[in-house]
Amino acid sequence: MFTVGKQLEGNLGRSGTIHTPHGDIRTPAFIPVGTRATVKGVLPEMMADLGAQALLANAYHLYLQPGADIIDEAGGLSTFMNWPGPTFTDSGGFQVLSLGAGFKKTLSMDATGVEADDVIAPGKERLATVDDDGVTFKSHVDGTMHRFTPEVSMQIQHQLGADVMFAFDELTTLMNTREYQVESLARTQAWAERCVSEHRRLTSERAHKPPQALFGVVQGAQHEDLRRQAARGLVALDFDGYGIGGAIEKERLGHIVSWVNEELPADKPRHLLGIGEPDDLFTAVENGCDTFDCVNPSRVARSGRVYTTTGHFNVTSAASRRDFGPIDPECDCYTCGHYSRAYLHHLFKTREMTGATLATIHNERFIVRLVDQMRDAIESGTFADTKADFLGRFYGR
Repeated sequence: MFTVGKQLEGNLGRSGTIHTPHGDIRTPAFIPVGTRATVKGVLPEMMADLGAQALLANAYHLYLQPGADIIDEAGGLSTFMNWPGPTFTDSGGFQVLSLGAGFKKTLSMDATGVEADDVIAPGKERLATVDDDGVTFKSHVDGTMHRFTPEVSMQIQHQLGADVMFAFDELTTLMNTREYQVESLARTQAWAERCVSEHRRLTSERAHKPPQALFGVVQGAQHEDLRRQAARGLVALDFDGYGIGGAIEKERLGHIVSWVNEELPADKPRHLLGIGEPDDLFTAVENGCDTFDCVNPSRVARSGRVYTTTGHFNVTSAASRRDFGPIDPECDCYTCGHYSRAYLHHLFKTREMTGATLATIHNERFIVRLVDQMRDAIESGTFADTKADFLGRFYGR
């Protein structure tokens, strides 16, 4: 499934290729998120044009609407959304537990403050309850009650038909106590074993369908011993690849990723879940991650925040009102080739939907292209120079 290309000298980073039934993914690669089988405001054809090699959809949201059985009946996720390339689905664990704790899209990335076994966002009610068998949760859509177990997650993801899917895991926050992290890690390992068993059963039962790869998810928060223990436990189950999950302090990202990837086999792909900022991507690539997903490029675009080679800015600011240049003169996206900052400023100020679409096209292309440049730099032996040049301009370092 994975072929290693060129190794980054002195680091864990490498280039490579993930082989799937819907095509190859050259790595490192950024995988844009189409939560409900769509990148908001952008057609799948546009995502292909901007260079996306694969898309990731969300098992939790698709289970609730329209239902995994409908997508299965349609011929699988790729056919349903008219996306010809590879697809990923997450297990639903992140959404069940983060939405269940009232954190919506993010969990605490700050290790300071109170530690607790039961973490809930201020002013929110608990919508999810974890036990050793699975998670019972209330739908954020209509308040109905549901239950996910490792077996249910596998059944949903098999129906969705993605090329790469993830084992069901328990997501913790940096506010959880170490004692709870230890307990949770044992639970996630047990769930991983059940996922492997159910995946094998369903693969045999659905042998007429294209094969699907199953990735285990490494948790363990900020603790080196727990991260390494979790990785070794999953390696013993011989997954097709591995995801690195959980809330991670930005300042410790490189250390945590390196601990995990030192334990994972070199001949299997490694996916870092939920990371998309440029400096984090460089850090993760040089420490051995192959693919990444994050909603951030499209999410911030919908409020007018866009990337350029010299940093972020908001196109709704007064400075853009009479600026008839592109968002970024160095960008090759469709938006920058045809539309001005002034036009986008106008669209956002008048609340026209096209503004979000054009900004999303730009942001997704910017991040996809950036990771492509990292891959090219690894293969050409210029990664260190590429990193220094980009970060120096983007962050003014």
